[in-house]
Amino acid sequence: MRIPPILTGALALALSFAQPAAAITVGFAQVGSESGWRTSFSESVKAEAKRRGIELKFSDAQQKQENQIKAVRSFVAQQVDAIMVAPVVETGWRPVLREAKRAGIPVVILDRNIRVRDPSMYLTRIASNFVEEGRRAAEWLMGETDGNCNILELQGTVGATAAIDRMKGFKDVIGEYPDATIVRSQTGEFTRTKGKEVMEAMLKAEGGGEEICALWSHNDEMAIGAIQAIREAGLKPGEDILVVSVDGVPDYFKAMAEGTANATVELSPHLGAPAFDVIERYLGGDRDIDKQITTTGDLYTQETAAEEYRKRTGG
Repeated sequence: MRIPPILTGALALALSFAQPAAAITVGFAQVGSESGWRTSFSESVKAEAKRRGIELKFSDAQQKQENQIKAVRSFVAQQVDAIMVAPVVETGWRPVLREAKRAGIPVVILDRNIRVRDPSMYLTRIASNFVEEGRRAAEWLMGETDGNCNILELQGTVGATAAIDRMKGFKDVIGEYPDATIVRSQTGEFTRTKGKEVMEAMLKAEGGGEEICALWSHNDEMAIGAIQAIREAGLKPGEDILVVSVDGVPDYFKAMAEGTANATVELSPHLGAPAFDVIERYLGGDRDIDKQITTTGDLYTQETAAEEYRKRTGG
């Protein structure tokens, strides 16, 4: 029996509504899991993708840029709808970003930055203002010490945006105080273990650390390792040596509540929601997207640390 054309059209329309919309597929090349903050960042992205019904292809680069580049090339080959990258370092991205652009795949940069001459190679960057984080940490320390302080600095990964910019912001502020000096500065690679190891070496080089006023750490994980080194050197962290950092991870709030750390500038790990918002807008045809989407957290001290720790741990 021949179905009338009008019914054929109605049937086709009904079937089209019955078909579920194709899920968006997004590849995410993450730095690794060098810190509690980074782990929270990854978990937040995965949870947000699941909530939205987005198929997420996740790659842990284990702090190696070559692994990230390999992952991005794999995402391009798989013809994902979009790619997110939290880059290990700023440089060396041009060739693989060009490949993604030629394939028509938008790339969103999360957290750390990349350095390319052609900004059209990526869609947007979503991150905190790392320079401002360094400035806030320094302003707190200068206020606590009246601008008179010998400082040890634990840098993040060499070449990483967070390390470069936090160092700049901090130095911009203390440069206004002639009696504030960074006497030693060395990378702790953003890890707790390396932070402890480097702090031990710096304290030894400084005759045990008796003349040191403060530790400025580019993230909480290194600071927590350094706190242990300060204790083992026979000094009281948080008293003999002030400790100021960036991230706002639960373990650091615990240290502040116990009096062994003093201040931290919060870095939100919840970058998945704004990233997926941008990707969904772009895939929906919206091209009016800011090149930089900035989020910067507040500075927290010992006064509210116990309460903040309970909030973050559900305790």
